Amino acid sequence: MILRAFLGWIFMTVTTYAASEAAPAPVAPKIPKDVSVHGDKRIDDYFWLRDLKNPAVLDYLKAENAHTEAVTAPTKPLQETLYRELLGRIKQTDLSVPYHKKGYWYYTRTEEGKQYPVYCRKPGSLEGAEEIMLDVNVLAVGEKFMEIGDLDVSDDGRLLAYSVDRNGHRDYEVFVKDLRTGALLPQKIGTASSLEWAADNDTLFYTQEEPVSKRSCRLLRWALGTGKHKLLYTEKDEQYDLDLGRSLDGKYLFCSSESKETTEVRALPADHPTGKFRVILPREENHEYHVDHRDGLFYIVTNKGSKNFRIVTAPVATPDPKHWTEFVPHNPAVKIEGIELFARHAVVEERENGLPFLRVIDFKSGESHRLEAAEPAYEMSVEVNEDYDTDTLRYRYESLVTPPTVYAYDVVTRRRTQLKQTEIVGGYDASRYVSERLFATADDGTRIPISLVYRRDLRRTEPQPLLLYGYGSYGFSLPDSFSSNRLSLLDRGLIYAVAHVRGGGELGEEWHDHGKMKEKMNTFTDFIACAQYLIRQGYTTPPDLLASGGSAGGLLMGAVVNLRPDLWHAVIYDVPFVDVLNTMLDPTLPLTTAEYLEWGNPTVKEEYAWMRAYSPYDNIAAQPYPAILVNVSLHDSQVPYWEGTKLVAKLRALKTDQNVLLLKANLDAGHGGASGRYDSLKETAFDYAWLLSTLHIDK
Repeated sequence: MILRAFLGWIFMTVTTYAASEAAPAPVAPKIPKDVSVHGDKRIDDYFWLRDLKNPAVLDYLKAENAHTEAVTAPTKPLQETLYRELLGRIKQTDLSVPYHKKGYWYYTRTEEGKQYPVYCRKPGSLEGAEEIMLDVNVLAVGEKFMEIGDLDVSDDGRLLAYSVDRNGHRDYEVFVKDLRTGALLPQKIGTASSLEWAADNDTLFYTQEEPVSKRSCRLLRWALGTGKHKLLYTEKDEQYDLDLGRSLDGKYLFCSSESKETTEVRALPADHPTGKFRVILPREENHEYHVDHRDGLFYIVTNKGSKNFRIVTAPVATPDPKHWTEFVPHNPAVKIEGIELFARHAVVEERENGLPFLRVIDFKSGESHRLEAAEPAYEMSVEVNEDYDTDTLRYRYESLVTPPTVYAYDVVTRRRTQLKQTEIVGGYDASRYVSERLFATADDGTRIPISLVYRRDLRRTEPQPLLLYGYGSYGFSLPDSFSSNRLSLLDRGLIYAVAHVRGGGELGEEWHDHGKMKEKMNTFTDFIACAQYLIRQGYTTPPDLLASGGSAGGLLMGAVVNLRPDLWHAVIYDVPFVDVLNTMLDPTLPLTTAEYLEWGNPTVKEEYAWMRAYSPYDNIAAQPYPAILVNVSLHDSQVPYWEGTKLVAKLRALKTDQNVLLLKANLDAGHGGASGRYDSLKETAFDYAWLLSTLHIDK
């Protein structure tokens, strides 16, 4: 009865919208309270929201959506304007840069009016006849969600193995297609988290997840000729996940078993698929390593005795440390993030002072040189390279003001050729925008990088609206990348800034270490320090300061808003990891056990205390909060929908202000939101319209 009355209130209330709600914020339905307790003995009043078998839960989400729709109704014209802008900058019929592999040129293309890409290839040359391998738009007919997971073509070009997720829960079902006939093979493989063909064009290796925890824990082999599946290995340690790869020279398959701090790699000659995967280096606590192969040697990127990694080589027959030869020595100031091996040169991905570089090493001479950039903040990475015997490196470059650009770089002549720069339809003049790199100072004296971009003609003598974005977890380095969507904010006078806080990997492994486990609070105080610095420097003021973050970045939002609610005008939490204690106390949930090494294990008293100090759901207080929009997805297997949903319910019960508080639940998607490109643009337009309207910008 109470829920029905709540639903009626949602649909019948006429609401006006500005920075706060004219009508009282809705109260969560008073469903009977759950009696399960936290470790601190407080009852979780909203635990019932986890139970999708209870029809009241879906009704509640729909009611929240109806309320959000009613409150944001006045922003509809702005949403539509923004959507047309975002769509108008995209070249809807477009082609990726083709890459060459074993006699074919592979590429994807998009067509105007269609949500999904088409995977294609041409035999021999780019003038050849197009073969459509996979049209995702056809697969998506009748589906509300469609995403391709892994995709791999056999060495002879005959078979395409691919995996499909139909609801966003990462349940990737595998299919094998005969590219000569276009028919699917009748054999059923099931689900897989990664796929790799062996060299015999008959054997497919795949890893498989445990269906509840979503932990990738089984390695299997499937033979086309016999149709038989064989389980090769089961990873029993709940902190480890399996992943598959193959060396660029095609000689070796690798199965990596990885926790957050330790790695164990198994290798198998790709031309001997019925053989046994051999452990290269047995797992050793806190030893992370990655392996590639070239010319009879394993190249091992290792942190053994080298915090920010070094690269060694070892004979295939004897890869143990006694037989290591230094290839790239450890440099404490430079983090080595990976290596790409070609026949005559190697490319090392490096990061120094928070910025990425590519180092080219000539095997014959031993000489090396870096590819660098002149902009203060940018992103540079190795692009798809499937030709082993080549002197051309394909790489991608972009920045906060430069659209994504793919180059072909001749490692001998050191000349680069632009293959493609993403076209911004309607024209784009990079000179109209300015990028800066600043440093805030944290409470302990640590310098925190900030990247920002704004219109050159912005009146910088006065504070301006500013959107501060952050993440700060898992050692992931936030890229200073380009966004054509972001232009809609910049052209309306906003400054966009990225806070590269501790917990990320921008300044090496120690940057990650000082923002996880018992030092996780640094992530949040760093973000607050960045906001305070931008205010002191006159870039913005609290009434004009917006913030946003997703997933672990949503955790960041929840924590900093609890700590300093006065700093922010409006905040977006995207699929936020905010119910930290409840989630980490449930080992059956996806990611939980693997992340004991990122957040801690709350069954350990000391580690429970770490999390209790910042867990956003558990630290909501009776205090004023800024305007808040929380986005969740019903089928999210990484951060369940109930985390953000519970947060909103509890905020409504405790917050003392009248500022707007909204929950928007995508009932047809997973962690990444809508899968179709047009649907995704509509989600972005909604978020932008909400942020802008809180600033009273309605055009």
